[in-house]
Amino acid sequence: MFANPEYPKMMENGNSPNNFHDAMLYHKLSEGTHMSTDSTATTTDLNGTHMSVDMISSVGSNASGTLMLNHPGNRFVPDASNTENSYYHAPPTATQALLYGKSDLLVRSLMDHRYPTETVENYDAWTIDTSKLHVGNAFAQGAFGKIYKGTYNGEDVAVKLLERVPAEEPTIDKSLLMEQQFHQEVKMLANLSHPNIVRFIGMCKKHGVLCIVTEYEKGGSVRQFLTKRQHNRGVPLKLAVRQALDVARGMAYIHMLGLIHRDLKSDNLLIAGDKSIKIADFGVARIEERPEGMTPETGTYRWMAPEMIQHRPYTHKVDVYSFGIVLWELVTGRVPFENMTAVQAAFAVVNRGIRPTVPADCYPSLANLMMRCWDTEPDVRPPFSEIVRMLEETEREILNTIRSARFRCCVSPMTME
Repeated sequence: MFANPEYPKMMENGNSPNNFHDAMLYHKLSEGTHMSTDSTATTTDLNGTHMSVDMISSVGSNASGTLMLNHPGNRFVPDASNTENSYYHAPPTATQALLYGKSDLLVRSLMDHRYPTETVENYDAWTIDTSKLHVGNAFAQGAFGKIYKGTYNGEDVAVKLLERVPAEEPTIDKSLLMEQQFHQEVKMLANLSHPNIVRFIGMCKKHGVLCIVTEYEKGGSVRQFLTKRQHNRGVPLKLAVRQALDVARGMAYIHMLGLIHRDLKSDNLLIAGDKSIKIADFGVARIEERPEGMTPETGTYRWMAPEMIQHRPYTHKVDVYSFGIVLWELVTGRVPFENMTAVQAAFAVVNRGIRPTVPADCYPSLANLMMRCWDTEPDVRPPFSEIVRMLEETEREILNTIRSARFRCCVSPMTME
């Protein structure tokens, strides 16, 4: 979730945000059409999976009609013909390679032993041994990198590779931002330990490439899962509450440490084998400080709190707003503001106070929680510690209702009228 450094100031006088542009990023490979991200893009949206840095996002889905690349995935194969005329002397950029199907330079750069692994101050203990890393198929890709399924020490892992843009004009700002996002994500992941946060395995920094390795969640993202369900069906109520609880518990832990995620959305929530949820993508997370010092250009518009959209001072309550949208997604199975572009959604949220429509048959306590979470006033939004208590009570109510229904079902055949 690489924050786009050129987000313009937003609609202060009710004017249409015609000069807005979405961020361009990862899109899933070998998936059906219309998969996209709101995270970084051309004037539409693109997308991918697992963690992200607005230049690397997770799998989103809207009706933008973004083209999916039919990329078969790549494996590192040593090139015996790689002599003095090799690609290292006059290579296409990694971006060109990704867009035009050339050799997978990111993987080759990572595995090229001619270049030493660089140190990351205070985090050298997390440096991976590339001889123990096998990079398999790419399952997400964007303008500046890819995410692969791989193995490390025999464990399935997700391998995120970012192109290190040369620090020279006119790319110096982009280069610095990529390095900053990489170090930020390493710092966050290395210091977080919670069952509902994706587990960090290690990182590697080499010539031409930045690498972050985390545990691999075979269920993909919540957004992918919801997209595959037909007819905009939400998650079964009992599971939806359980998964919402997973997110709330992970976020309560993050906030307890004084951190803000800043890009909480269904694309960045991964489903483990037991259907539990793991929060991912800490590329734009940061330590909470005085609100006026917070960087506004983060997050994704469909999930973004109005104060962030407007570049106003904000606090950890922006994550609570995003959670309200995620809860709505779990209940409905739909993309928030699906009939709008991301920019139109941002305009509607700020200038018209529009929020997703809560279904009439939504479980009452969940409907109430959504509306409190996405309230315009941050002080009205409950802290995650309270959200956890509310969801635990809702879970008990649902279980009691199910038990009562089963009991009635069992005894009804014996009932005489």
